[in-house]
Amino acid sequence: MKKIFVTGSVNTDFVISAPYMPVGGETLTGSGFFTAKGGKGANQAVAACRLGGQVAMCGCVGDDLFGQETLKAFQEEGIDVTHIRVVEGVATGTAVIVVTDGENRIILDKGANACLTEKDIDEFLADATAGDIYLTQLENPIDVIGYGLKKAKEKGMYVVLNPAPANVDIKPYLQYCDLITPNETELDILGGKDEILSNTAAKLLVTLGNKGYSIQTQEGEKAYPCIQVKAIDTTAAGDTLSGGLCAKLAQGESLERAAAFGSKAASIACTRKGAQPSVPTCEEVENY
Repeated sequence: MKKIFVTGSVNTDFVISAPYMPVGGETLTGSGFFTAKGGKGANQAVAACRLGGQVAMCGCVGDDLFGQETLKAFQEEGIDVTHIRVVEGVATGTAVIVVTDGENRIILDKGANACLTEKDIDEFLADATAGDIYLTQLENPIDVIGYGLKKAKEKGMYVVLNPAPANVDIKPYLQYCDLITPNETELDILGGKDEILSNTAAKLLVTLGNKGYSIQTQEGEKAYPCIQVKAIDTTAAGDTLSGGLCAKLAQGESLERAAAFGSKAASIACTRKGAQPSVPTCEEVENY
């Protein structure tokens, strides 16, 4: 089995449910407040590990209680935290999440996530080998994320980019990707499938919400349905898909089979509250 190297954000999530989004000046009574570990990078690392992968994580946390708790939680999951750097005098990233009718709206404070450097990437990938999986997103500085994509490609790794939140500044680096996993909105922001497929050698796995996903290549496109569930919280659905996908790719599965597994795990995650708490185990997915 190949190793999975995840570079990305680490957050603490503050989640509350509300009947609707308040307008300016309005105070609204919500319910069900809780905190959870989050950040797209951290979510995907936990998902990849929980769903059967051997995972190492690169990122930054603050020298606060949230950072300490995050490192402890990663270690309990079995994630290699050697390359998660603690930044003095900076807060760990935070996300305020409001859930209405099963859909989430998120406000981010990058905190220590903004401190990721190229040196962090170099040290992280020093022991990576050809064929290992590299997975990253866009909640850290774009130039550093792009640098990581390039370095991973140079090492012969299989490079997966989840381009969220979408940022056009990543476009020059898409050439280093083997697989790009946007949702429909992110795909449009990056220029659409025709532009990406004509300018890169990457394949596209486009998530379509409750309609499933599609796999798009220069040879054609095929849509796949997902398991239909009653969504409670979609916060980490895409991250769960990415993690599950990479876990199976690391085990040598085809993209089609890996995507089906990741999609099934994502559907299960939608039936639970929170980001990382909603990610199922490999056994749960296989038995669902």
